[in-house]
Amino acid sequence: MTDSHSTSTEPRAVASGRVDGAVAPPPSKSATHRAFNLALLAGRPTTIERPLIAEDSELFLAALRELGWAVERDDDAVRLTPGEPPVSARLHCGNAGTMARFLTATLTALSGEWRLDGVARLRERPVGALVEALRSAGARIDYLGAEGYFPLRIAGGSLRGGTVRIEAGQSSQYVSALLMAGLRGSEPLRIEISSLVSAPYVELTLQSMERFGAACERRAEGFTVAPQSFGTARTRIEGDWSAAAYPAAAAALAGRVRLRGLDPRSRQGDRAFLDLLARMGAQVRTSEDEVEIARGGELVAVDADLAAMPDQVPTLAALAPFARGTTRIRRVAHLRIKESDRLAAMSDALRRIGAEVEELADGLVIPGLWAAAEPPRAPVVIDPHGDHRIAMSLAVAGLRRPGIRIADAHVVGKSYPAFWDDFETLVRP
Repeated sequence: MTDSHSTSTEPRAVASGRVDGAVAPPPSKSATHRAFNLALLAGRPTTIERPLIAEDSELFLAALRELGWAVERDDDAVRLTPGEPPVSARLHCGNAGTMARFLTATLTALSGEWRLDGVARLRERPVGALVEALRSAGARIDYLGAEGYFPLRIAGGSLRGGTVRIEAGQSSQYVSALLMAGLRGSEPLRIEISSLVSAPYVELTLQSMERFGAACERRAEGFTVAPQSFGTARTRIEGDWSAAAYPAAAAALAGRVRLRGLDPRSRQGDRAFLDLLARMGAQVRTSEDEVEIARGGELVAVDADLAAMPDQVPTLAALAPFARGTTRIRRVAHLRIKESDRLAAMSDALRRIGAEVEELADGLVIPGLWAAAEPPRAPVVIDPHGDHRIAMSLAVAGLRRPGIRIADAHVVGKSYPAFWDDFETLVRP
């Protein structure tokens, strides 16, 4: 068996059976990115305790080094120290959309000339709405390829302020990027929001800013953020509720799991996935020390608006064929511009393992074929389309649909490098 960090092209067999045990999900990817970005903007030495060390965060650390920062690792922490900044740099974001969008705004506030690019898939992920908002605040940004997409050339130190209007129906990252960059503009930045998906991620940004000592005024139409001195000597990254959803879903489907190291008061939106599992029939018990999820009997289908929790669409879709009734997932058109087109990728995967699915423009409809019947057992290899969340969701389905093998299973390294090891320690025959 290959380990979690393997990049072998051999498809990985998914374990089937019941689950029982405890696991500590990794640190939050979203909070880690925000901490790195705020440290860059603050320009002060900062120690990040328990950051996520995975593919996306390694890309951000590499960018910090390119921007003149010293990066030192000590046990479970990263020490970031500003150095002499370069006059220009080319920064590679891979397929890290959060990092790329944050840096699009951040670099407009930092003196220099910057180029921002990534892999082919990142060049397909839009950034036009954010660029137009930044331009209206004085920023000078040029497209080096297709209009509205990476790569970008950014004139640093060009961000002023004023009033910007942002349509964030594609990504809440646009709002988060503006909020943080506004801390280093030359004038107050008033952000008016016309539409917004994944709103809890904006709340996580505000919480991260508070932890760095940065202030923001909330207004009826949006926010106002003023240039200010801010920073923190030390901050700690909380556990990742997005990553916790996979063992939680596994428990709802096939046993019992205890999750440790999570903050029950977290502003991470995916914490609400536990409520969704409870609606489906799972037993959920939360304490200060751990969360316990257990199968409560037959799962029941739900009609779910997941606009605020889009990362869990594949997770819910993996459970849906086993739930009595028909599951409907709505208002997630923005999933088509993630690491993959997640609606298309998950639809394809479910059909290949024998489920039925109707793919809508903004969601999925999945009947519970296997609520009262055994799923097929024929071996099948699934391509996760380079998407970590597709691969991890299929591991959940594989508990009761034997024979699934996942190509490029190492893609989980984007957010949860130890996923396969953690998941398989829970599985019992």
